[in-house]
Amino acid sequence: MVPRRPIYLDHQATTPLDPRVLEAMQPSLREDFGNAASRSHVYGWRARAAVDDARERIADHLGARENEIVFTSGATESNNLALIGAVRAAGGLAGGAQPARDHIVTVATEHKAVLDPCDFLETQGMRVTRLGVDGCGRVDPDEVAGAIDERTLLVSIMWANNEIGVIQPIAEIGDRCRQRGTWLHSDAAQAVGKLPIDVDEANVDLLSISFHKLYGPKGIGALYVRSRSPHVRIAPIQFGGGHEGGLRSGTLPVAGVVGAAAALDLCAAEGSTEAERQRHLRDRLWHSISSELPGVVRNGDPEGGLPGNLHVSFEGLDGDRLLAGLEGVAVSAGSACTSEQPTPSHVLQALGVPPERARASLRFGLGRGTTLQEIDEAAARVVEAVRRERGEAVSARSAANQ
Repeated sequence: MVPRRPIYLDHQATTPLDPRVLEAMQPSLREDFGNAASRSHVYGWRARAAVDDARERIADHLGARENEIVFTSGATESNNLALIGAVRAAGGLAGGAQPARDHIVTVATEHKAVLDPCDFLETQGMRVTRLGVDGCGRVDPDEVAGAIDERTLLVSIMWANNEIGVIQPIAEIGDRCRQRGTWLHSDAAQAVGKLPIDVDEANVDLLSISFHKLYGPKGIGALYVRSRSPHVRIAPIQFGGGHEGGLRSGTLPVAGVVGAAAALDLCAAEGSTEAERQRHLRDRLWHSISSELPGVVRNGDPEGGLPGNLHVSFEGLDGDRLLAGLEGVAVSAGSACTSEQPTPSHVLQALGVPPERARASLRFGLGRGTTLQEIDEAAARVVEAVRRERGEAVSARSAANQ
């Protein structure tokens, strides 16, 4: 007998491929398998037509133009292309004189796919300002404006946080950036498909997307690059054929591109209803845990945030032990991209969470397939595991004091 798989509550890490997306991808995986850059035969023409159609649909969902969508392998590559590409286009990284704009503003709670490129750019002579956040994880738009000077090239602030789910006031930040004459980049890997996004209304100039976060295939992402006023200039960081308008060389995964558009179509059609359903289940999960256990703290924005995100700290526990003892529920302690690092979450540290509490935290990520029954079972298993771990911890302390 095949053992039952755990309840999956890690949708911020990745989402399962929606069967309807897989169905849309099948023609490109089977008969229409051509290279979209092959222009001399029907296989290439059909592949190119599928890519063009997908690009147009994705652009429409973002309020963008199709020529502003650059396909990448995911949000990490998109973030690197946005940041490093913008610096390269401005004249940096060439080993010569400093560019006229040599300053970047970001936030301490960004994903490592933004923070690490910023660290690299500092080694290349760029100045980086990392702003703090309030106790919920929000950055103040006025602080962003105050950090911008005449040499600021761009501001990079994620739309929704991957660990605690807080949603940043991107439209307000975009307005401040536009007033100060600097570009705004946003890592929207957790926001696209979950929140309404219009790049014009938000005054966003560069936007990173990863489609496996919204029930699409892994290995496909996109970077929105504004071509209207203000016209954003970035330079490629990868070479070998000049694909994607010269910004990202490499053969496109046509089936992945088709799946990306199909996934975003479904999110647009079902998003508001699904968001309300997940919000209800998330609140039920939090109530079930907090009403049964003392010493639990909800991290992030208690009045908002991503509808499927719940981040909880359990006082007096070791997070790794709790995870190991939590059977039947697939959750994480934070970002999947930093799960192998032993240090407490940099996001929680930026919120002022003490290290011991940060290490005793779990992230619950609800998704399209999460059911009411699964939420109730998961809550019961969490309560049981916490009580067991706390009891063992008390027994160990008592034995040590004897």
